[in-house]
Amino acid sequence: MGIRNYLIEGVSGTGKTSVATELQQRGYHVIHGDRELAYQGNPKTGEPLERSAHNQSHLDVAFGHEHHVWDVDKVRSLAADRSHAISFFCGGSRNFHQFIELFDAVFVLEVDLETLKRRLGNRPEDEFGGKPAERELVERLHHTKEDIPKNAVAIDATAPLTSVVENILSKCGDVG
Repeated sequence: MGIRNYLIEGVSGTGKTSVATELQQRGYHVIHGDRELAYQGNPKTGEPLERSAHNQSHLDVAFGHEHHVWDVDKVRSLAADRSHAISFFCGGSRNFHQFIELFDAVFVLEVDLETLKRRLGNRPEDEFGGKPAERELVERLHHTKEDIPKNAVAIDATAPLTSVVENILSKCGDVG
């Protein structure tokens, strides 16, 4: 049996990091995309932003979000690694279209607006979604779903974390 790769996506505040941590605690191979693969770059070409544009990304929340990309070569290399039976890639990327075909399935964590607002309201200002302008952007993205992969499997992330993870695992053919 070859390796299986799964992408877990969703807007900020839906629980991607919590799901990733729970999966790791259960012994699964997890890549925290926002920590291990992300940088500020052109979502079409992958070119890193020049210093002036990178500075703009810190000032303009929407610009920064639109240029939050993953290193495609690293994603491809990790997806090709056969040393793990299952790998979960967790996080958001604006260039997912360049590597989405590598995944056996894509899961999108979904929550209602009230839950999202509560979660973001509890974030510190140094975590994305913790500042008012960031929360406004996330709420708009929640409404429009404009940067979420299409044809993904929706996962109700308002359920308790263990239930969310068990739901994902059941859809992967693993119950853990």
